[in-house]
Order: sequence, then structure tokens, then C-alpha cells
Amino acid sequence: MIRRLAATDSIDDLTSLLHRAYAGLAAMGFNYTAVDQSADVTLARIADGLCFVAEMDSTIVGTIMYYPSGTKGGCPWYDRPNIAKIGQFGVEPSCQGTGVGALLLQRAEAEAALAGADEIALDTAEEAHHLVSWYGRCGYRFIEHAQWDGKVYRSVILSKPLHALNAS
Repeated sequence: MIRRLAATDSIDDLTSLLHRAYAGLAAMGFNYTAVDQSADVTLARIADGLCFVAEMDSTIVGTIMYYPSGTKGGCPWYDRPNIAKIGQFGVEPSCQGTGVGALLLQRAEAEAALAGADEIALDTAEEAHHLVSWYGRCGYRFIEHAQWDGKVYRSVILSKPLHALNAS
């Protein structure tokens, strides 16, 4: 089940989930924020948008943040007024590859389409080839590069047009 994060959900548990979800990327040398962020950082990132979670058997097994268009994002594409964004996207390692991530991504895309965004965008490490490829299969295309402060990797900004979803 995909739902909005509830006030009764544990931010500490969500933060631990993100740490587990990003551990493989950390092992590859990528210092994504979610690798070791504090619960306070998780909460601050949630405050800027809508947090969705995937729940199985009463346990949260995935999460994604949706940021509406018009929210400043720190790169030229993100700063465009018609671009929604996603971030803080992670799935419990034992659930990766089962479709949980695709359902979370579809939920964020649907939210962006309902809000009238033209596109939804995200970023990931350029060298995280498995993620870049997966997003490509989900309809995302390369837009530009970004170098975020404090990150040891260069990011790619990927974006997906929402025209078909907006027409529904």
C-alpha cells in the first residue's frame, strides 16, 4: 500500500530505512545525504514537500519525497516553475527489485500530474549506472549535470514529461 506519511509514523524508523536503502550506494563510494543523515535532516527534508511511504504487513518498506513545481532546487532545471521534483527515495534492500520502488515513483508522478506540472525530475550519481538505467526505463531522460556541495560524485538531472498523465 502506498500512502502519505502519517504523524504517527516514526521518523527514526524512516531514517533507519533510508540508511539501509542507501548502504549499497555508500559501499560504491557515493556520499548521498540519505546514507547517514540524522532524523532531524529527514524531518527537514519532509517538511519541504509530500512524503509517501510503501507499507507491507504494517511495516514501512519504502519512501519517496515529492516536491511541487516552483520549489527551488539548486540547479537550472529544478528552478524552472513547471518542474516538480522527487528525492529521498529509498526501498528496503530486501524489497528492491519487487516493484515497490516503481509504485512509489508512479505515486509521485501522479501527484505531480494532478498538480499540473509539465515534468517531474530527480538526480542521482552519474556513476550509479544501475539507477540511471532504471530511471531511463521508467521514462526519464538526461537534462544536465549538477555538482552538489559536499558530494564526491557528479549528479545527473533526469526528467520525465507528464503530458500523457496530465491528459488522463
